[in-house]
Amino acid sequence: MKTLNKQELYNTLSSRFKDEEKKLSQIPNPALLQDASKSATRISNAITNKEKITLVGDYDVDGVSSSAIMVDFFRQIPYPLEVIIPNRFKDGYGVSPSVLQRVDAELVITVDNGISAIEAAKICKEKGIDLIITDHHTPSKFLPDAYAIVDPKLQTCKYPFKEICGAQVAWLLLALVKKELHLDIDMKQFLDILAIAIIADIMPLVDINRTLVKEGLKVLMNSSRPSSIIIRDFLNKSWISSEDIAFMIAPRINSAGRLEDASIALEFFTAIDTNKAYKQFELLGKLNDLRKETEAQTTKEAMLSVDATANIIVVANEGWHEGVVGIVAARLVDRFGKPAIVLSIKDGVAKGSARSIGDVSIYELIKESEHLLSKFGGHKMAAGLGLNEKDISAFRDAINQSASKLNPNDFLPKEDALGILSTDEIDLELLDLLQEFEPYGEANPRPSFYYKMLRLLV
Repeated sequence: MKTLNKQELYNTLSSRFKDEEKKLSQIPNPALLQDASKSATRISNAITNKEKITLVGDYDVDGVSSSAIMVDFFRQIPYPLEVIIPNRFKDGYGVSPSVLQRVDAELVITVDNGISAIEAAKICKEKGIDLIITDHHTPSKFLPDAYAIVDPKLQTCKYPFKEICGAQVAWLLLALVKKELHLDIDMKQFLDILAIAIIADIMPLVDINRTLVKEGLKVLMNSSRPSSIIIRDFLNKSWISSEDIAFMIAPRINSAGRLEDASIALEFFTAIDTNKAYKQFELLGKLNDLRKETEAQTTKEAMLSVDATANIIVVANEGWHEGVVGIVAARLVDRFGKPAIVLSIKDGVAKGSARSIGDVSIYELIKESEHLLSKFGGHKMAAGLGLNEKDISAFRDAINQSASKLNPNDFLPKEDALGILSTDEIDLELLDLLQEFEPYGEANPRPSFYYKMLRLLV
């Protein structure tokens, strides 16, 4: 392993970014998103004509953040917006037929979901409801028959940067709605919530994501939004990093949808005073503590079921909490260094989450066994899926057969030490250099080094 000096370290970190850092003014035109202008016009007409509008979100941080940005935007118009965040246990994922039973509107907008909502789109069509889908997950072969679909991963979409989260898609669409209605709303005010979504959804912190997170963390430090005030007070730091959000804030927000109902997190983000925000944050903290206990027990049980010789770990059990299987999958990835799928079984039906590693696209691997599944969706590093209990064994064999064709190097973790750093290089200048390449996260991991001849003093 090579020995690094500061200049070599600077060059190595610089090589992670192909282009010069963008300014907010250089973010590509939202109109480049397919169907975004059409959607903005439809939303504007609905507001002008006083139609009922219903928003359907998702129960993770990205979905809740997307919903919160929408709620705040409509509040400032002002215009009434009905918001439904499906309950993981009662409704399942996204805009489903069961969710649509509660909808009485002329226009339905999804955020962070909908790209696989074939049946829901059909129901909307039959009811005369215009459905606008905004999502960022990978489309399957067949698309919903919706009024409009805004998703950067559509093959025909010309938006130049594809790796954006659901909240970014919603935010970009609202920028076009603002233009349509000639509103005086500063879109920068939403960057605090947007940054949390980008970090929590593990988007690569390069290109416009890097810009939005850097600016968003600045907004978070100064925003008068009650939820941002509570986050600042909780972290109690003069400077908030992406890691603070990833490890201290995102798990709390996620815990609501994992264990109870994501509306708790939405009420935190959209609280109009700090008392309300504080109460919701306290509740999120209690749910997060419960989540940790549940996750620890499930992880312990899952470890005992792992076949360490498999290319892809697939474990399943009756009674595992559906809300923590994604975290448990991530724990198995860390422990065994290979992709993992964890399934919770109830009444003969298995639901679960997948997490990947290195350059292995877990989405593409799962897709090859789509015939064994009742549903699935996601992206390269994470996915959700459902199947009958009787098909688990066949699915395990099939996905491992698919994985056996991959290059073994694809399974190597990306985060590793950059090299050996001499103790002579450790000084304030090094700290300034490292800080220059913040924020760290996906596609821009915080640098780690090896040191020689160190003696630990206790």
